Amino acid sequence: MRMLIYGLVTGLLFGFLLQKGRVLRYDKQLGALRLMDMTIVKFMMSSIIVGMVGIYLLRDLGLADLSIKATVLGPNIIGGLIFGLGWGLLGYCPGTSMGAVGEGRWDALWGILGMIAGAGLFAEAYPILRDTVYTWGDFGKLTVPQLLGITHWVVIPVFIGFAVLLFRFFEKKGL
Repeated sequence: MRMLIYGLVTGLLFGFLLQKGRVLRYDKQLGALRLMDMTIVKFMMSSIIVGMVGIYLLRDLGLADLSIKATVLGPNIIGGLIFGLGWGLLGYCPGTSMGAVGEGRWDALWGILGMIAGAGLFAEAYPILRDTVYTWGDFGKLTVPQLLGITHWVVIPVFIGFAVLLFRFFEKKGL
């Protein structure tokens, strides 16, 4: 029960931050898709940095275990294309569609219904996909630090430095 409460609290906090960051607005979604407004990209990269540091810190302190999924190109590429198509057609990604409904934008319900239908179709097709698509480009459980043969505490500052440079570039370009 405690884990459910933690999930609810973090979900509400994340939704609040999505709303405060103005990434739930359709014009921000469209701007991101057209590479004209990087607000959503900056928000996502900030979330990745906080999550990356937090998860690896918890792991190193023995407070969390990582459960890394296999790197399989087939489902990642096909899933990314479906995700992008849905985002482009609807104007919301899964997280922002939930936040948009929370703000009272009922058009986002179509996206949520589409996600539910897509999850059902995926569940029905999984036995076939497991034997086909899930075998295309299977690299196993792989992380960037493992690939490079270095500690994650070398990769994380490099990623943060890259993100800071990217943020500065976006700001100079007015994105």
